[in-house]
Amino acid sequence: MSSSSPHRRTSHTTPRRSTRRRAAAVALAGVAALVATAVQSGAATAAPKAPVPGAESVKLTPSQRAELLREADAATADTAAGLGLGAKEKLVVRDVVKDRDGTLHTRYERTYDGLPVLGGDLVVTTDAGKTERVVKATRAAIKVAFVTPKISATKAEQQALSAAKAAGAEQPDADRAPRKVIWAANGTPVLAYETVVGGLQEDGTPNELHVVTDAATGAKLYEYQAVHNGTGNTMYSGTVTLGTAQSGSSYTLTDTARGNHKTYNLNRGTSGTGTLFSGSDDIWGNGSPSNAETAAADAHYGAALTWDYYKNVQGRSGIRGDGVGAYSRVHYGNNYVNAFWSDSCFCMTYGDGSGNTHPLTSIDVAAHEMTHGVTSNTARLVYSGESGGLNEATSDIFGAAVEFHANNPSDVGDYLIGEEIDINGDGTPLRYMDKPSKDGASKDSWYSGIGSIDVHYSSGPANHFFYLLSEGSGTKTINGVTYNSPTSDGLPVTGIGRAKAEKIWFRALTTKFTSTTNYAGARTGTLAAAGELYGTDSAEYKAVQDAWAGVNVGSRSGGGGGGSTFENTADVNIPDNGSAVTSSLTISGRTGNAPSNLQVGVDIVHTWRGDLKIDLVAPDGSVYALKASGYDPAPDVHETYTVNASSEPANGTWKLRVQDQGPQDTGYIDAWRLTFP
Repeated sequence: MSSSSPHRRTSHTTPRRSTRRRAAAVALAGVAALVATAVQSGAATAAPKAPVPGAESVKLTPSQRAELLREADAATADTAAGLGLGAKEKLVVRDVVKDRDGTLHTRYERTYDGLPVLGGDLVVTTDAGKTERVVKATRAAIKVAFVTPKISATKAEQQALSAAKAAGAEQPDADRAPRKVIWAANGTPVLAYETVVGGLQEDGTPNELHVVTDAATGAKLYEYQAVHNGTGNTMYSGTVTLGTAQSGSSYTLTDTARGNHKTYNLNRGTSGTGTLFSGSDDIWGNGSPSNAETAAADAHYGAALTWDYYKNVQGRSGIRGDGVGAYSRVHYGNNYVNAFWSDSCFCMTYGDGSGNTHPLTSIDVAAHEMTHGVTSNTARLVYSGESGGLNEATSDIFGAAVEFHANNPSDVGDYLIGEEIDINGDGTPLRYMDKPSKDGASKDSWYSGIGSIDVHYSSGPANHFFYLLSEGSGTKTINGVTYNSPTSDGLPVTGIGRAKAEKIWFRALTTKFTSTTNYAGARTGTLAAAGELYGTDSAEYKAVQDAWAGVNVGSRSGGGGGGSTFENTADVNIPDNGSAVTSSLTISGRTGNAPSNLQVGVDIVHTWRGDLKIDLVAPDGSVYALKASGYDPAPDVHETYTVNASSEPANGTWKLRVQDQGPQDTGYIDAWRLTFP
């Protein structure tokens, strides 16, 4: 991201919109601060919902998936009209998930006047042809004043190259000419250029930096890296069976049972596909890093395990769900201590580590990198800010899931990432899911500025959430490893088991998350997934609430050690620089007065939260100020406020009152809740 500082706001109405957008982008790394359209709505008194019968997805054959995609593609015009899209908007089908009961979750990209809309993706859930739910990456209407750029593509390219150089790229070059797009992931949609910059990053990783430039002003609107990095274990998985192919007297590392996945030797190179591993004896490697085939065997094996996990556990055949395998490249560069997934080559690539003696080719690394591909072909979480942290966490989550599922005695399942590579020089793992901060950089819990740090560290709260949901808080020993997981509120969390946690996260990833989902949106999406799978009054649903509360995202479930929580998730639009709006919660069935530590959880999506004045209004009209307006150069409000409401009767209608007191920025109340300890 840009290293420039936010514009100093000297008065409440001074900055122009462009200045304010830049400030928000610097403060929270851009679009990650926006939330997908809420997937649940309704008042606090809504009755619990039973599990949705057949909510789990079915395993589609490639031909079945292709047919569903064809049917969806043939109906895009009708779907767009049904959603109320404008005459210049069209839908492009990207993915489809089918539940056992026949419900379809179809993922679309959008175009406007023939131009791709970045941040315009959406998921439409239909049952028997009737639309049940729509999750959008942006709520803004897609409409721009002009589609002819006011700056040249050359200027956009120069700006992108400068951004790459500022990020430390070596010999950056434009991979392809800037393309015209509609930028809709943050604020009001505008015409823009998207430029992809190649070359190498500072550490030798291939560069695939996407830079979005305002086509009217030339200002940089956003940037993100499309090459997704990760690190992991060393090679030892013991003696394993590999999928290979025979031609005459020669064998190759081609897994014909898993989409023809192939493994290639880059032989210290950094470009191209490399040379397909082949041999005459169908025996690969000898367990030593000095043998070039050893790393290849580990990468090939890890890809097979990951393929099997997604197919047999989650019902997805290959990264794209189409039965086609990606490919692996090993021996990338010289002393390259990393591994990465690249959309452009549709492949996983592994370095050999320090001294070329620690190939990053173990089970959890292979699963981590291959999962980046799955994410890229489902939610497409932008690899920056909070969405980037969720992207990285998704790869860690399924890296651990695949390692447990493999049940390999030489590399047993655990909640540690990179535990067998001595990347720190002291035998410690790269990341810890039970308490992420043990690595010295990752964060255990969410806070308002987490989107501004490296995605490998902002992934911490989601990794921690997954551990808490799976295993619960406190001390526990699993496969010989002792974990001790705390919570941000000091209250316990009871786990539901890893298998259920995996199902919930995968369903949210494939049917609820969009490119701009942040932590608040991840909570909403996983709750919706848990509700469909197990019911909204289930222990699993409540555990999701409690696990998120344990990492400071949202409030606890009622009776789970955190008191009774009442929540309203109905959206309320906040007019720009206008009158106050309210959202109500009617509390009944309680005795006496409200507590002296009433918890008021507030989730507001807004492009400039400094404009917002937020109050809690008691049933008798008493007003409790939660937040004043003023200089605060960041989007969104996701906070829990403590109010001494002991003079107020608990029962009655409470209101959250919000007023936008500054011009040029918009938003809405996404959800709010009252927790009575």
